[in-house]
Amino acid sequence: MFCGLIGLTAFLVVGAVPGAVAGAVGFVGALRVVRMREPPHLRRERDRVAADLPLAADLMVACLRAGQPITGAVDVTVGAIGGPLGDRLAWVSGQLRLGAAPEDAWQALAVERPLAPLARTMSRAALSGAPVADVLTRLSDDSRQAARAASSAAARRVGVQVVAPLGLCFLPAFVCLGIIPVVASLAGDVLLP
Repeated sequence: MFCGLIGLTAFLVVGAVPGAVAGAVGFVGALRVVRMREPPHLRRERDRVAADLPLAADLMVACLRAGQPITGAVDVTVGAIGGPLGDRLAWVSGQLRLGAAPEDAWQALAVERPLAPLARTMSRAALSGAPVADVLTRLSDDSRQAARAASSAAARRVGVQVVAPLGLCFLPAFVCLGIIPVVASLAGDVLLP
């Protein structure tokens, strides 16, 4: 319905044959934008994964420093975290237990944007033999910093979104009470001898 309204508006504004073309282009463009939108449940799931990632990394670091192997650390983290991140980590743990190459098992998580840093970090650690606990500590710090930056940007956006309706309310009042009387006074002085 929204797409049809966009197309109809473009047709009515432009008119005739160019309006029909503009309406069709507007309809198709609006339809593409609507289809590209991410469903709300996927957005909530992605946000939860991003929020749980620093805690999961810290839990894995604690388990690794306590002497657990990677699969044990991941299993403990899955039990503690749960949710969508826990499901993905449980899949990785299952792959590792079945004998999959660690870099391949972790790299499967790279298709999801919030889990891409974890996938890259664990794949590199598996390939290079770097201490996983140190790498995960850096990942946890970076994830927390990114979350702080995102929440700060969201707070700034809210400030702008709150001011916009106030501007829309005060602008007509300013025009009616401030500009129109001045213009009318000047017009009266200029037009009347």
